[in-house]
Amino acid sequence: MSEPSKVIHVRNVGPEISESDLLQLVQPFGVVTKLVMLRAKNQALLQMHDLASAVTALQYYASIQPNVRGRNVYMQFSSHQELTTMDQSSQGRRDQDSQPNRIILVTIHHMLYPITVEVLHQVFSSYGFVEKIVTFQKSAGFQALIQYQLPQNAIQARTALQGRNIYDGCCQLDIQFSNLNELQVNYNNERSRDFTNPSLPSEQKGRPSPSGYGDAGSLYALQAAGAGGVAFPQMGNAAAIAAAFSGGLPPGITGTNDRCTILVSNLNPDRIDEDKLFNLFSIYGNIVRIKLLRNKPDHALVQMGDGFQAELAVHFLKGAMLFGSRLEVNFSKHPSISAGPETREYAGSNLNRFNRNAVKNYRYCCAPTRMIHLSALPPEVTEEEIAAHLEEHGPVAGTKLFEVNGKKQALVLFDSEEQATEALVCKHASNLAGSTVRISFSQLQAI
Repeated sequence: MSEPSKVIHVRNVGPEISESDLLQLVQPFGVVTKLVMLRAKNQALLQMHDLASAVTALQYYASIQPNVRGRNVYMQFSSHQELTTMDQSSQGRRDQDSQPNRIILVTIHHMLYPITVEVLHQVFSSYGFVEKIVTFQKSAGFQALIQYQLPQNAIQARTALQGRNIYDGCCQLDIQFSNLNELQVNYNNERSRDFTNPSLPSEQKGRPSPSGYGDAGSLYALQAAGAGGVAFPQMGNAAAIAAAFSGGLPPGITGTNDRCTILVSNLNPDRIDEDKLFNLFSIYGNIVRIKLLRNKPDHALVQMGDGFQAELAVHFLKGAMLFGSRLEVNFSKHPSISAGPETREYAGSNLNRFNRNAVKNYRYCCAPTRMIHLSALPPEVTEEEIAAHLEEHGPVAGTKLFEVNGKKQALVLFDSEEQATEALVCKHASNLAGSTVRISFSQLQAI
């Protein structure tokens, strides 16, 4: 074990984790004087103001597993006693590998909201004339190639935007120079655009995208296993899973589980029912059936759509607090739940979240947090009405109302994860001013 140092070494820092996330993790214990992100190694180094602050932080996280955006990170003392400019050389090494070019490769981390060609054009055209944009999904996540008219435009854009967020707290930009000389754009549509040739046709429905830029589709069925040696369950899900998790599964998720039924125990029998369990477990996959065990009122069986979805639910919900009880969530010995009068069917429910937009919903999978995300809100709703709709489950610490593609959405922060979880299980699919509200956990740390 390394000797105590005021430099903390953090491992398993995924691409969705930003510098501000790590600062929030340790700032309660003291001032951070330096921070180095080692993206190529999924690691980071943080230097505290003094040794006592670093010791206090690691003593605290020795008993509590630090979790950032649904990912467990691991902290220890660094072998470095001080961070110098030499320690930061690895951070810039990747940047030196590619020469300035008028074409840049943009990777977007922690993409909570959809990013379109129009959004990218609005962001990047501030630094010069954008000729072409091509978007695609690769193992690194959502990416785009953006071609400027002049190399200096690309240099200015990279200098100004590297590491910045498109939206507050999410959609972080990672920008490199491409080694391509010219982008080939065949269609003007939602995936690609040639701003110098507006007369290009839109792609015919069902026609495959140009293979040179690698769309998601069937590519992921081939790439998923090769990316990290992981055999994903159900090849029909492979594309969505690989796209959502950037080709690698969250720590602790094997992707090899084939058991679909979950046993949930230590429930509060006076307050739980099938629909509330559906609201909670449907965050992690489609629900087939749920059965409350009458001979054990604090037990229930939940059958998920496949083994991978069941593994996500067990991983993220084990130990979660709900209605004053800490949930026990384990795989059941039963392969499925038999249909019967005591079983609630959900296979055909339009409230199952993974019937459409599976990539987006897998990306949102995380352990319960203090923040919930509301969508499908009525167009004229106010923050006061949202708070009033939820405040019976706990004091609302903050709200933020915003629009995505012209549709109202909101973030609501509670004092505790348990309060947010209760609000989700009770108010998901509830009616607010004539609209059926959809609720999920948000991985954002603050409003």
